[in-house]
Amino acid sequence: MVVGLVRPDGGRVLLDGDDITDLPMHQRARNGVGYLAQEPSVFRKMTVEDNLLAVLENTAMTSAQRREALSNLLEDFNIRHVARQQGFTLSGGERRRVEVARALALNPVFLLLDEPFAGVDPLAVADIQEIIRKLKNRGLGILITDHNVRETLGICDLGYILSDGMILECGTPQHIAQSVKAREAYLGENFRL
Repeated sequence: MVVGLVRPDGGRVLLDGDDITDLPMHQRARNGVGYLAQEPSVFRKMTVEDNLLAVLENTAMTSAQRREALSNLLEDFNIRHVARQQGFTLSGGERRRVEVARALALNPVFLLLDEPFAGVDPLAVADIQEIIRKLKNRGLGILITDHNVRETLGICDLGYILSDGMILECGTPQHIAQSVKAREAYLGENFRL
């Protein structure tokens, strides 16, 4: 709903107070909504550099500005060492970092991460959590949807448990972890942060 893939049955989608409910995905992107899909989205036969440049080419930047932005993304996401590798050669964690870098290439003000921890090893999960913390500290709004509750609650300020399309519980990670409703419906009695 936030990105525009699904139309809400009720309510509105607001971005900085502006109603974007009826805008198509590309307009939402222009307004500052970034999206990282659950499915792998790296162009497998392109290098990491070219994956990033494919997005940067769609900006009003000059060639020099694009090169600088590319260099900054490679550095910020610790992927400079794989810059000339093709997408299909990347590990799960490297691929995910490239995907996050691509999502941020257009400088969104809000980023939706759909299952960011899916298909990556525990070390890569820690890397992605650190990237999310840095983005949050920069002031970027972030919404994470993920079934890996422990990893997600470990980095969020506020969590929601949904059941049958409705909010079952919301609150701080500690509140969610202790919620009887959340434990009965989703987390299980033995859940610990």
